Amino acid sequence: MIDFERLEKNILDNIFEAHEKLGYDGRPMSLNYTLTSLGHLLGEHLCRNDMRQALFDFAAFAQPSLGCLRYTDIKNGFCITVPSEGTEFVHTLYDGEKFISHLIKAVKSHWTAEEILELFRSFSDSISITETDNDEFQYLVYFENGDPDDYRYCLSVDEEIDGSVHVTYHRFIREDYDELKF
Repeated sequence: MIDFERLEKNILDNIFEAHEKLGYDGRPMSLNYTLTSLGHLLGEHLCRNDMRQALFDFAAFAQPSLGCLRYTDIKNGFCITVPSEGTEFVHTLYDGEKFISHLIKAVKSHWTAEEILELFRSFSDSISITETDNDEFQYLVYFENGDPDDYRYCLSVDEEIDGSVHVTYHRFIREDYDELKF
């Protein structure tokens, strides 16, 4: 059985994250998804043709909240475009007090890695912090019980020319992170 709710939540989360980073401007927003990511989010891996049908069905499911979605083929998946009324729905849905809001403010304010890890700890006693040994990022952090969210955050700590430190992040759904095999 295909789970449209998880894909809808992911789209809502991604739009909200973009609004927090860039500001809300009332425009439509396009999000690119690989076929594999869509399979993870829908709970069923489908061939491209079957995924087209699933996205058509998803558009009907999400229409009350996101408006008339459009999707187009891209190299490894699909681009889902949410119209202005959908981005406005997200803008009015969230109050700006989600964890991601605080993380984005911390990153923009050039908090240290330890301060950002403390931010995670302030949202839950149940977090996993793993220092990594790869060239991509230094920390994998996530909320073990999925509250306040179930994303995997990859934190990179980079030294700037002036000697200051800047932390950036990428976030993934669990299955996509696992598949990357860092």
